[in-house]
Amino acid sequence: MTDLDVGTGATVDDAALEDLGPVDYVVLEWPDRQPAGEVAPHLLALSDSGTIRILDIAIVAKDADGSLRAIDIGDLDGAAAAFNAFGDASSGLLDFGDLQEASKALEPGTCAAVIVWENRWAAPVARAMRESGGQLVASGRIPVQALLASLDALEATT
Repeated sequence: MTDLDVGTGATVDDAALEDLGPVDYVVLEWPDRQPAGEVAPHLLALSDSGTIRILDIAIVAKDADGSLRAIDIGDLDGAAAAFNAFGDASSGLLDFGDLQEASKALEPGTCAAVIVWENRWAAPVARAMRESGGQLVASGRIPVQALLASLDALEATT
């Protein structure tokens, strides 16, 4: 039997995996040595409402020389200490190799939260797709900056 530790002391077994929603990862970058604390309460609210489930979270810093180091969530202070609420979120899905890969997107002298979450809001659709023999064959995101640039370009031509 496959068990996935979701960091809350609970595990998800094979039967519960059938109800799993789509899983995404994000890399959120800040221009300093630790994240700003304004984001954590929003993540917590989404988690508490059941919209998402944080499966894994890691905080990393990319030094000026490009080297990467992991930051223990418990070591965050000030406003960033709000991330301590996710200190137990460790499914084992993220390893240091994943963090190194994510760091390629980071600028030197920044820090980032690398987060893996389940989109619980989409779980009923995902389950229905699996039960009907369907599968997700493509997925993507349109960054807000790209959307705004496209709308600006469209407006300029009209």
